[in-house]
Amino acid sequence: MGKIVVITGASRGIGYALTSAFLAQGHQVVALSRNTKPLEKFAGKSCHALSLDLTKEVAFPELFAFLKKEFGRVDILIHNAGLLINKPFESLNSAEIEQIYRVNVFGPMALTRVLLPLMDHTAHVVSISSMGGVNGTAKFPGLSAYSSSKGALTIWSEVMAEEYKDRGPKFNTLAIGAVQTEMLAEAFPGYEAPLTPEEMAAYILEFALKGHRIFNGKTLPASQSTP
Repeated sequence: MGKIVVITGASRGIGYALTSAFLAQGHQVVALSRNTKPLEKFAGKSCHALSLDLTKEVAFPELFAFLKKEFGRVDILIHNAGLLINKPFESLNSAEIEQIYRVNVFGPMALTRVLLPLMDHTAHVVSISSMGGVNGTAKFPGLSAYSSSKGALTIWSEVMAEEYKDRGPKFNTLAIGAVQTEMLAEAFPGYEAPLTPEEMAAYILEFALKGHRIFNGKTLPASQSTP
């Protein structure tokens, strides 16, 4: 039987490619996004496209109820959704900074807390961070809120691995570099990345399925360039 996979930010970029890749291997995918229209092409028994705003925690119990009723468990949770605003720090307002943290940090934390009862020691939570959110890597102007939020996500994942090491699930983070997505185009207009969303998705899929057999509480780079 295939895995029960929950993916946030599934309507575009890496999330969309991940949804396609997991479905192609016969897994059950719960694809979460505010905009589910792009996911209509996957309509069928194996793809469950649900509209969810990560900043609206009030909707999370409904998702839990659906997952419990339909599957009774979650095998893989991939925190892929992200928000990037490329602005000089002095031009950012507090509302923009808070929104970035709500999507990139608070949302994944709250969603994990709600879904934990459905995950056992064999489950794997994979957080998609950024090379810009890793200490000692190259940093870029205009990404102060985005990169720092991804750093927070990374540290949170490491702490969760320690907190749940005796009962599971396993927690790991992939710090990705440049991938040719809409988000990259927003951050670095005109830049051509060396990897496509499909190529990165293939790597994330294999890591999500097997990486927790070896790693727990690790932050692993997945990058050819930054950018």
